[in-house]
Amino acid sequence: MRRAVLIAWLVWGSSASVALGHAAEQGFILLLPTDVYITAGVAVVALTVLVLALVPDRMTHGVFRPVVLWRVRKSSLTHVTSCLSAVVLVWLVLAGLYGSRDPLGNPLPLTVWTVWWIAMVSVQGLIWNHWRWTNPWTGPAALMARAVGERAPLRYPSALGHAPGIIGFIAFCGFLLADPAPSDPARLAGIVGGYWLIMLAGLALFGPRWLLRAEAATMLMRLYGRMAMLGRRRGRLAFGLPGWQIARGPHLPLGAGLLALLALGGGSFDGLNETFWWLGQLGVNPLEFPGRSAVISPTLAGLLGANLVLIVIFGLCTWAGLRLAGGEVYMRMAFRAFGPAILPIALGYHIAHYLVSFLVDGQYVLAFLSDPLGRGWDILGLGAHSVSTGFLNTTATVKVIWLSQAGAVVIGHVIAILLAHALAIRLFQQRKQALLSQLPLALFMVGYTLFGLWLLASPRGM
Repeated sequence: MRRAVLIAWLVWGSSASVALGHAAEQGFILLLPTDVYITAGVAVVALTVLVLALVPDRMTHGVFRPVVLWRVRKSSLTHVTSCLSAVVLVWLVLAGLYGSRDPLGNPLPLTVWTVWWIAMVSVQGLIWNHWRWTNPWTGPAALMARAVGERAPLRYPSALGHAPGIIGFIAFCGFLLADPAPSDPARLAGIVGGYWLIMLAGLALFGPRWLLRAEAATMLMRLYGRMAMLGRRRGRLAFGLPGWQIARGPHLPLGAGLLALLALGGGSFDGLNETFWWLGQLGVNPLEFPGRSAVISPTLAGLLGANLVLIVIFGLCTWAGLRLAGGEVYMRMAFRAFGPAILPIALGYHIAHYLVSFLVDGQYVLAFLSDPLGRGWDILGLGAHSVSTGFLNTTATVKVIWLSQAGAVVIGHVIAILLAHALAIRLFQQRKQALLSQLPLALFMVGYTLFGLWLLASPRGM
């Protein structure tokens, strides 16, 4: 089994010679040996499923057993850093309103789309939960409560559940994918500033529960924070495989499982709607793309449709697994348990999709940090630095980039299968039931691996 896995990885790794930049502004038409590397990538995931059927349950649990390090105390500085984060956010909004109109020269679009959406979300899901320090609402809300000396006057309606935050996340994806100018500094400043004020008002009126149920960024970051390798366990810092906090912690609410699926669906459609295939379905010549304003409605419809299809397929696979397993586990409980297991896949797609964009736009971030006031400074010692995409024209660097992208997709699926199996063992009393419950979901994940690697290799425009 080990030899087969090794051969599959070697074939898959040696098959790539050029890369595809998912989030770059220009389209890259790259011819890849798709039959070889997709077969190898899917084989790795399929072999993982077979291995899980053979290894004892204690080994599956052992994979997600963290290494406990030293004792840590809760810090009172989180409100201080949150206030600093809010101050930076206000400054960025002002810069968006009154600063440069160039999206690559204004710090607001660079911060929102490159620093926060690409880098900070990836760090949150992969390394550690920084959002408890960088959340721009908790500190100002604490100051407001202390100044007034009263608790929140209203109680958050429990009937709403996570619906406001989920709707907010869908709206964010729609703005990212369909808005004609999501990086326009003034337009972005109005949306970011208005959203921050509305969420701060909701937090003041309804208390912390508003932040946990209605604020999309906090909901997403807290969910990804449970994926991080670093976390707390019994008052100590612990380190483990991504997802160990989900495997070892309590079952998350239903809204969290749904948000995990939306994170995957939104990321997947973000890649799909740039492909020649999708543009062909819309009757658009990808080499003569008329602009985002011409495809707003189809993009929004495709985003909603893609998420709906994903939720339905995942729900049917979960239901079929319960029917195979038998027992007294209800659909709601199974959805709560297995929904968050999708997070490793969503994070893998997120990293793969935006890697090239980060490598390019990250250079603009460094240039701005080196000369934030446009005075000709060189704080970071970059010298005569100019933004370059030359690494996309070199075979060696392009191969490394593509292997990193494909590796993120495949590794995300492997961890997701391991995590789902560990959660199934917790949910069912008998090993046979746990294995049977995972068969449809395993097929779903293998199929999604095929789809993800196809996205990675598909030519795209826009």
